[in-house]
Amino acid sequence: MVVKAEGIGLKRNGKWILKDIDWEIKRGEHWVLYGLNGAGKTALLNMICAYYHPTVGKMTVLDKEFGKAELGASLRKKIGLVSSRLQQNLYVADSAYEIILSGAFASIGLYETPTDVMREKALHLMKQLGCYSYADRPYSSLSQGEKQRVLIARALMLNPELVILDEPATGLDFLAREQLLETIMQLAQMESCPTIIYVTHHMEEILPVFSSTLLLRDGEVFAKGKTEDILTSNCLTEYFSFPVAVIWSNERPLLAKQAQQETLR
Repeated sequence: MVVKAEGIGLKRNGKWILKDIDWEIKRGEHWVLYGLNGAGKTALLNMICAYYHPTVGKMTVLDKEFGKAELGASLRKKIGLVSSRLQQNLYVADSAYEIILSGAFASIGLYETPTDVMREKALHLMKQLGCYSYADRPYSSLSQGEKQRVLIARALMLNPELVILDEPATGLDFLAREQLLETIMQLAQMESCPTIIYVTHHMEEILPVFSSTLLLRDGEVFAKGKTEDILTSNCLTEYFSFPVAVIWSNERPLLAKQAQQETLR
């Protein structure tokens, strides 16, 4: 089991941030965690990564139950995280290759000498993810889409059992976003790909490889299950408390105000 949350709640500064969360992710599954700003997505991710422990309930990640097993850094080495927070902490003068190699040590910056095996793995990942051509360029000189590919490669250096992509398409224009999503699609289809949690509040980013979706609202699970059963006009109209229509195109959902449905067709 990758993630098993059983009635978990999180209270911070006297306020419940998460309430009565039940969520089970099995190995090999790829999930979308969808929620508006302030829904509690970041708090839930921090709990999965063992930065927070639940105030109530039982939390198990990668078969380690919180409170009964040593967690922290040892668990996080098995989780590949791609987030804007990580990007802000990187040494932007380092090359893309050095940034990726640092993932082998789970460090910010490269302080140890990589082995030949590590170097070969980094080069292999760069070729797989389409970032080999700018291996020697400073990270600061890369486009936002190129940076995200580098971070995904970095996250895979330790052969994680779980990869969390926390709003990776934020700030990308249409073309860059679609190119990044194509890379993620290819990654998810690899036989050796770990479980992926894709976090977003943009419906159009949800790819067909993400067969399950959890909707988070106000710190609670609003709905969860098969993506095609969750991302419906009726379910999302109730979720938003606003009339919306879900239009599927190329196995991806598009969201519109209900009155605009016929126009978009």
